[in-house]
Amino acid sequence: MGIEALTGILLLGIATFFVLGAQVGLALGGIAMGVGYFTWGDAVFNVIPTTIEATYFSFILLAIPLYIYMGQLFTKTGIGDAMFDASQMVIGKIRGSMAISVVIVCSMIGAMVGIIGAGIMTSGSIALKPMLDRGYNERLALGVIMAGGALGILIPPSIPMIMFAASTHNSIGRMFVGALIPALLTVVLLILYVVVSCKIDPNRAPITKADSENMQRPLWDKLKIARDGFLAMLLIVVVLGSIITGIATPTESGAIGIVGAVILAIIFKRFKVDVFLKTGLQTAMLVSVAMWIIFGASVFSNFHLLMGVQSMVADFTGSLDLPPLMIIGMFQVIMLLLGFVIDEFIIVLMCSPLFTPIAVSLGYDPIWFGVLMILNILIAVQTPPYGFALFYLKGIAPPHVGMGTIYRSVIPFTLINLTVLILCMIFPNIITWLPNLVFG
Repeated sequence: MGIEALTGILLLGIATFFVLGAQVGLALGGIAMGVGYFTWGDAVFNVIPTTIEATYFSFILLAIPLYIYMGQLFTKTGIGDAMFDASQMVIGKIRGSMAISVVIVCSMIGAMVGIIGAGIMTSGSIALKPMLDRGYNERLALGVIMAGGALGILIPPSIPMIMFAASTHNSIGRMFVGALIPALLTVVLLILYVVVSCKIDPNRAPITKADSENMQRPLWDKLKIARDGFLAMLLIVVVLGSIITGIATPTESGAIGIVGAVILAIIFKRFKVDVFLKTGLQTAMLVSVAMWIIFGASVFSNFHLLMGVQSMVADFTGSLDLPPLMIIGMFQVIMLLLGFVIDEFIIVLMCSPLFTPIAVSLGYDPIWFGVLMILNILIAVQTPPYGFALFYLKGIAPPHVGMGTIYRSVIPFTLINLTVLILCMIFPNIITWLPNLVFG
């Protein structure tokens, strides 16, 4: 049986399992081993121990539980609230100031959590109710929650970036630095949209008495808010700065972040044993799910690569006789469609070992292609009708908010993300300039 037919059987089997509601890791790994057994016989099961060794004994992947735990500490101990209050105070009495704060702070919280779903849920629990209580337009409030919380996978340290670097054997440090300018550009465009849209329609973000009272706090309260917000922001800078400067590896910086979060919890007088126990349990659950998905997807990816799918795709793209940039665009469309039905982990683990070598063979920087992949995933999982992040947003929305409202709320923010993706494709230096400057 040819590679084309085997690939079709694999994809059909996965689609069937997903429709039946099977667990993602089991579906991916089970289908690969089942097809492999009938194709190669018992020899296919040698893929399992080699995948386990590469997956669970990787120093790079050890960073995943550390960053997830750090993100959970941020949200459970009030560090995220401190960042939000400080941002509000700095921005001042500007129409839409709370939405601007949400974009800035929730993107950072999302980065600390490192996962789109957890970032949206966490950001929504902190910021959605205050915005709605102050009369903000529902679509604006929901949209900035989605945009800010999901943007965490583009702002280092990002779990999908770590997975891309590990699966393609590229530098995590270069990946993190390469994403900084696209992330900054996205944040600026999101804030610009909030400011302009609220200027055009003031009813989207009314200025309330609470905004005035927030600016009239006693000086001591303002100093305390500024101190807490500065320390929280400083921790993020330290975590990222230790990677960029080479002081610590991404894994070691995750440990630094956890120690820093504990210290901040003590300073904020929110150090409670039960909070840390619950945080640890929640982290263990998230890590268990993530690692099971990683294992299943890695088994599938390794088997698919051993079958020769990379050569098949390379031959197919070569036969199309298209310009290299159009081939990259075709990859973006494929990943965009995948994002309608599966999460960011699986897209990275399935597509990065398949598409990245082809992109490199076409003369492109793998870091550039990796950041494009993250930008694409950011769009895909928020795109109606089946982007799975939309259902996370539905989970935190008030009961009366329907899916139609949620679909409409994310459209302008998704278009902004798409604009950044297109700019980064046309002008690769937006991604590659800073890593080349920092790392040479």
